[in-house]
Amino acid sequence: MPTDPPARPRSGRPRAAPQATSEAQFDDILLVLGEQLGEQVQAAEPRSRRRKLKGVTFEYEDPRSVHDMAGHDGYSLASNWFTQFLAQLSVANSITKSQLCVFLFVAGGQEKGTGFAQYTQQEITDGLNKIAATKKDSKKITRSTVNRAIKALVEYKWVEQAGNGKIRLNVRLWFRGNSAAQQEVLAEITDPDEPEAFPYSIGPDLHQGEFDLDFGDEQGERAG
Repeated sequence: MPTDPPARPRSGRPRAAPQATSEAQFDDILLVLGEQLGEQVQAAEPRSRRRKLKGVTFEYEDPRSVHDMAGHDGYSLASNWFTQFLAQLSVANSITKSQLCVFLFVAGGQEKGTGFAQYTQQEITDGLNKIAATKKDSKKITRSTVNRAIKALVEYKWVEQAGNGKIRLNVRLWFRGNSAAQQEVLAEITDPDEPEAFPYSIGPDLHQGEFDLDFGDEQGERAG
């Protein structure tokens, strides 16, 4: 029966490191990197003849350490333009408080990578009233108000109703997921023959003078 060849005697002298420009050095780096990432590397040589790379450290960013967000629901990406637009609309009273609150609640409840939020109008109502329900004589939102707000948000093209309690967010404004997932959603919902349809042509339509704000009362309070 054939036997394994005897082990090669080790020399007492340290082996010279391969030159940085040699192909062997690059092969060793790729081998160590592949093993570190958990990939199975098929080497041309038997395992017993592989060279081990010493004194090399690989550093990489851990994507889990990039953000530190409050809560346990992750985070979403919002258009900076739209974020400021929301604030401007609110100050100018061009959207109602209920519309703003309904949109923010639904946007924060997106299922990752889909652009969808799964809520009935009653669930939105109960969710918005969660803190108010714990306080005596606190003002609450009604289901009929939520219904009117959703209709307005659909007209603004901020959301779409998709049936069975599903609400599709305009993913150009607010999206939970990476850019590849967003592009897939956009490809699915965008009609090139209707450039004014959802998710484009974002409302509400503003009229002349809506942003001419009057801070007279506020200035009077400061003077007093």
